[in-house]
This record gives sequence, structure tokens and C-alpha cells, in this order.
Amino acid sequence: MLKIAFVGAGWANCMHASNLSRMEGVSLIAFQDIDESKARSAAAQFGAKAYADSAQMLASEKFDVLYVAVPPGAHGIELTAAQKGLPIFVEKPIAVSMQTAIEIAAAIEKSGVISSVGYHFRYLGACQKAKELLAGKTVGMILGYWMGGMPTVGWWRQMALSGGQAVEQTTHIFDLARWLVGEVKEVFAYHATRALQAVPKFDVWDVGTVGLQFDNGAVGTIQSSCIVEQGFKAGLELVCKDLTLELDSSNRLRTIEPGRKEELSFSNECYLDEDKAFIEAVKSGRRQGILSSYQDALRTLGVTLAANRSAEAGRPVSLEEILKA
Repeated sequence: MLKIAFVGAGWANCMHASNLSRMEGVSLIAFQDIDESKARSAAAQFGAKAYADSAQMLASEKFDVLYVAVPPGAHGIELTAAQKGLPIFVEKPIAVSMQTAIEIAAAIEKSGVISSVGYHFRYLGACQKAKELLAGKTVGMILGYWMGGMPTVGWWRQMALSGGQAVEQTTHIFDLARWLVGEVKEVFAYHATRALQAVPKFDVWDVGTVGLQFDNGAVGTIQSSCIVEQGFKAGLELVCKDLTLELDSSNRLRTIEPGRKEELSFSNECYLDEDKAFIEAVKSGRRQGILSSYQDALRTLGVTLAANRSAEAGRPVSLEEILKA
């Protein structure tokens, strides 16, 4: 029986817990949250114990796997977990500080524990089909976007706690671009606050555009906005000489070729699929099904932190510069 504990008892970990409760050979034993009422609620739902302190939970409970889903600025428990030899599933983004993420990545590398990061877009059937169609193609450019409203949780609007929209939210689109096109070499970003100046404790940007240059020569832009009250859309378009792919968060893929257009819809449960892949890897030791390890996610964090640095400094920022932190 694989015993699993959770740091963070908000929506994300409760969703993962629900998925895990549907699997054989899995037992959910403990939930921790600094808001102890959330921990108690999740623990009651899944027949587990509740804790307010993560260090106490790690010291008191014997378990095999740790799930971590906390505000970006609250990461760090992963370092202790890796040192204890615990496989770790971490919800994105993995940190707001590159130094923190690098230290955790080094601990994971040293211990050899299995890790997975919740970049669930990679598990969408539409995105996997897109990766298949792009095999052997030369991507010329990408156009990405995440346009929506401001999340209501207070930490999201504070840079020190969330890293801003590019780091916390649009990270899914940056990550998908990396997965489908290749590594990013350099970024140049413009960010601004245009509409949400009056929101209390708001010190992130509410609009932004990031230009990217990939190692393989492809170029692109990714846009972010949290001022949109009239709807939501998130997606990525990839342009090749004889093929354009349009992906969106609803698990649809539109393909455009000379003289031909097609729309494909997929219905797989991407969150369930990523949990299954992680648990199977823990049980078997075979990691092939995990589509984003911690070390991989480190580079996505680097791209988004490079965008923030570029916007602040008004100059291009390379990934090499960021990853030296």
C-alpha cells in the first residue's frame, strides 16, 4: 500500500487526492495546511489526519509519497522531502526564487527520488496530438496567450508570493511552448499595470507581452492579462511552413494545412493522467510516463523569471543568466 501525504489542502491537492482515491494500492494518510480548517476538511473527506505544521507532519507520519500544492512563495518543504528520499509531486510553479528551485533540484538529483510537476497541459490529448504532428516539422514561430480575470486569493496579487501572472498562471503556456518547440534562449518583455491600480495590495502587472527566441531559431510571443472580465481564453498557436496548429485549454486542436482545415476534440482527464503517470513511476521505478520532472520544470520557471527581469530592466535576458542564480 502506497501511503501519501499532502502539503497544502486547497483546490489543487484536493483534486489530486480525489484522483488518487480512485486508484488501487493507494492510501491517503495526512493533509497539512497553514489554515488548519482546510486541512481538517480535507482529512475528514479522505479519512486522513490533519496538521497545521508541515514539519510536524513529516516528523510524525510514515508515508511513501508527498504531494505539494502551495502558493509559489511558500515552496521549500520539497528540500526536506528529497533529503528523506520521498518521491514528490509539486504543483506549478515550483518557486518564485530561482535559488530556492535550484537548491531543491539539486537535492532531488542527489537523492535520486522520482519527481513530477503539475504541468497538466502536456497531458491533454490535443497537446499530445500536436507533438505527434510536429515531429519532423520546423516551427517558425509561436503565438501564446492567457487572458482572464484576477484570481480572488490574496497572495496572487503580491509579487513576493506569486511571482506575477507570467510565473504563476501563464507558466502553462511558456511550458507548453518549451515542450513543443524546444528550449528558450532569450526573452524580452514589456509588462505594465493598466487597470487594477486601485486593487488593495496589488503589486504585480496586469498586462504583459514576452518575446522569445528559441535555441533552434524559432521566435514567438506570449501575452498575459488579468484584467479581462468579459471571458477567458488560454492557448498556443504554432506556425510551420505547411502547417498551423491552434491549441486551447478546452482540449481542442485545430489544424490548418494548404487546402485543408480540421478540428479535433479530446476528452481525456489530464489531471488524472498525470497522477496515474506519477504513481506508476513510483511503484515501478520507470519514469517514462512523467512528462515534466522537477529538473524540467526548473527551465520553465527560468523563462518566466527571465521575463520578469527583462520587464524590470528593460533589456533582453538570457536563460543562461537566470540559471546561474
